[in-house]
Amino acid sequence: MESIVEMKLSSKNIVSPKGFKAAGIHCGLKHKKKDLALLYSEVPASVAGVFTTNKVQAAPIKVTKEVVYETKKMQAVIVNSGNANACTGKQGLLDAYEMQKLAAEKLGIDPELVGVSSTGVIGEMLKMDYIREGVKKIEIGNTLENGIDFAQAILTTDTVMKNTTYSTTIDGKEVVISGTAKGSGMIEPNMATMLGFITTDANIESDVLQKALSEITDLTFNCITVDGDTSTNDMVLVLANGLAGNNPLTPEHPDWNNFYKTLQMVAEDLAKAIARDGEGATKLIEVEVDGAVSDEEARKIAKTVVGSPLVKTAVFGCDANWGRIIAAVGYSGATVDPDKIMIKIGDKKMVENGEPVPFNEEELIKILKANEIKIYVSLSQGEGHGFAWGCDLSYDYVQINASYRS
Repeated sequence: MESIVEMKLSSKNIVSPKGFKAAGIHCGLKHKKKDLALLYSEVPASVAGVFTTNKVQAAPIKVTKEVVYETKKMQAVIVNSGNANACTGKQGLLDAYEMQKLAAEKLGIDPELVGVSSTGVIGEMLKMDYIREGVKKIEIGNTLENGIDFAQAILTTDTVMKNTTYSTTIDGKEVVISGTAKGSGMIEPNMATMLGFITTDANIESDVLQKALSEITDLTFNCITVDGDTSTNDMVLVLANGLAGNNPLTPEHPDWNNFYKTLQMVAEDLAKAIARDGEGATKLIEVEVDGAVSDEEARKIAKTVVGSPLVKTAVFGCDANWGRIIAAVGYSGATVDPDKIMIKIGDKKMVENGEPVPFNEEELIKILKANEIKIYVSLSQGEGHGFAWGCDLSYDYVQINASYRS
């Protein structure tokens, strides 16, 4: 059946699917900005999650993995920014479990239905007195403003909120999928320094949702990079509470493609928003690779190109230095025939069959001055196709990260 993916919904956010509420407040972990957030479903929701592959994992990751993989249902998530609760030993784990318990008591639900997420500075103990008082004060709701408060409270060095919402049709019923994310630096996924929360009122079992999220993550969140660092705290959670009233979704459902593609669009929007908001970034870079031996190798090459510091600085400086692009293709570790490589920046071809093509420098500079830069690489090795997204590397990136703790 042809996919029925609606246009993106404006003036909607994380609370837009049926049965979701949220809140975000300032509790004192950060100087002034909001730093404590709560997301809630009126009924226990099916849940799926993907987490950082860093061997050093923050305490909240352990707690939330238990909910995702053992309980397999989630009704709420408590999030703090300003402190990662990472590398904090036994006390950090106790603090994460206490956050879980505090949220459960506040909402009158089982602690095993509560996920915990933290982001911020590594290696500092959480100021639990602030968390305790914050949980007492926080009040959830389902207004647009409540969703905005949640989105603001999860941010760290981000310069903007990252929200997106789509609707689709399943069994003749409207199903809404919304996402909110944070992420700005240390964005080397599998995962990235990012938190992502996706809500939907679709009816789908956790195991089916988990498989879909894992596949979609490889095509979206795992295709972004800012600086090559991998965080200790990253997670993406999807909560599906079933209140849209559709029949349970599986790959055999006639409207499965509607759901899958819409979830993928939400994830891709959030991934691009994170790449665009890289610390100090001035431009979004999209790399498309065609003709690789496999889709996986195409994504590998694309990510290598967009992650190259030399490519990133060339884009920042509006320097049409295609040599840096072809060098990154060559060291990506993928199967490459140098004599078959074609490269474009924007719509301007610069390399054909591994050799330079004359181009107008002024036209390329004009392309590189845009806010979004497209690099296209064709390999003529097979049918593999893939994308990756990243940002340029500016003077401000160094300044931001040189004073992150101060």
